[in-house]
This record gives sequence, structure tokens and C-alpha cells, in this order.
Amino acid sequence: MLLDRSGVIDDVWTVIGEDDALPDGPAILPAARLAELAGVAHPVGVHIDNAADPRSLQPVLDRLGLISVAFPSFADGRGFSIARLLRELGFMGRLRATGPVIADQFAYLLECGFDEVSLPETVAARQPADQWLAQLDRLSAGYQRGALPGATDRGAGRQSILDQRRAASS
Repeated sequence: MLLDRSGVIDDVWTVIGEDDALPDGPAILPAARLAELAGVAHPVGVHIDNAADPRSLQPVLDRLGLISVAFPSFADGRGFSIARLLRELGFMGRLRATGPVIADQFAYLLECGFDEVSLPETVAARQPADQWLAQLDRLSAGYQRGALPGATDRGAGRQSILDQRRAASS
């Protein structure tokens, strides 16, 4: 299941492996195949694992339409930091969390800069889309400011909990 803040969405991207031929449409390449970006006319994305250094993508960020970040487990939070750093580096394309994250993390994923979440069928069966969407209104304050300046749907301009505490003590 692929979902964003509006609910379940169609996936127009084809995930390809190390040896697969490039399709004619939007494709998500393994990070090892990034050198193939130069000759591709259609939108290209890349899938990175949660131990990757997002700064290594900086030279090609403007040519990527999507970056998929692996979450091997809901308990592994490195992907949150990767998303935040990719947005700080200026990535404006789609950012996808991929793996067994849980609905309780949905608002945090969006706040860190993710646009969408690709879930394994086992998670989607256990936590349908309505449970994910219900999480969007559960947070009234956060520890981080929004990831993208001017993007009101990611909490930009909202004071963090620390900002609120500082303002209250002044």
C-alpha cells in the first residue's frame, strides 16, 4: 500500500533491481545504478538504505524525482534523520519511506519531510489507511520545526515545543 496525507495513492513508479532493464516510465533505481541517470529522459528515483549518507546524493538531487528511504524496522529511526537532511540539502522531489513503519509514526514521517509511505502488505492488512490518516490530527506540537520553509502542510512556521517553552519563559 502506498499512501500520503490524502490516503491511498497509485504508484506510478516501477522499482527495478540491480540487473533489470530500465522501463519507459518513472523508475526507482538501486543506489548502485545512479550512474545511469545521465541517459534517462523520464523521471528517475533512487532507493537508499537507512545507513546511506544522504550527502552522497547531493550532486544528483536536481535530477531525481523521488528518493525512497528504507526502513527495515519501525524501531529504526535513521530514516527520519535522512529525510530531514535531504530536505535541508534542497531536495524538492517526492520522498518515500519504504518498509514496516507503523501508523503512529505517520505524522512524524511527514514532519521530517516524507511525502508518502510504501508499506508491506502485512502492515497494510494490520493497519488500514483510515488508521494512518487518523494520526494526522493527533499531534498539536512537535520537537522539530517543519522540514520545508513555507510548506504549511509540514509544520513550517509552527513553533516547536522548545520554542514555546522559551517564549513562555521570556
